[in-house]
Amino acid sequence: FIYLLGLGKFFMIVAALDTGSAFEGMGASREALYSMLVEPAFFILFASLAMLSGTTSFETFFYSLTFNSSLAIFIGVLATYLIFHIALLENSRMPYDDPKTHLELTMIHEVMVLDYCGFDLALIQWAGHLKFIIYSLLVSNLFIASSFPEWLQWLIFVLTTLLFAIAVGFVESFRARHKLRSNNKAIVILIPISILIFFGSMLIMNKLF
Repeated sequence: FIYLLGLGKFFMIVAALDTGSAFEGMGASREALYSMLVEPAFFILFASLAMLSGTTSFETFFYSLTFNSSLAIFIGVLATYLIFHIALLENSRMPYDDPKTHLELTMIHEVMVLDYCGFDLALIQWAGHLKFIIYSLLVSNLFIASSFPEWLQWLIFVLTTLLFAIAVGFVESFRARHKLRSNNKAIVILIPISILIFFGSMLIMNKLF
């Protein structure tokens, strides 16, 4: 699953480089760097959740998770926070990037699509929206138990997606963009959060002490 997301990022970068534009190449290198920096947090998070669930199969991965203690709920909240920030980063949203900016030197994602228009640009925008839905699905699946009826599972998914969209709008309305040189630090901070989730998972499974 993670490598499938990475494959989409790879083709996005290749498409930007294919234009031969120096600006788009600059944006592609920044996007690749940020994805590389956030990758450890992503892997540690899912490794921790896989350890908690006892399986690596996505078919039963989330259904096996149970948040029946205060520590488990805390881990769920941290995981939600982490996935949300990864979604903002991977979709080049505030505070990591400003999709409304018109200054090419500070753009990240938007500079990669400057030379695209029409159907090609529509596909790129559609892919970005799909990624947001995928990340909101990950969050909703954290809190959907296998014992829930199907209508409740759909309701949780719809509500989570709406809350996800509202949260993105809230962040973009009230958060200022990081300085470009500060983005690396802001992204690397996500790694200690994922490590905290890992140790919390170890505590739940009584494998730490």
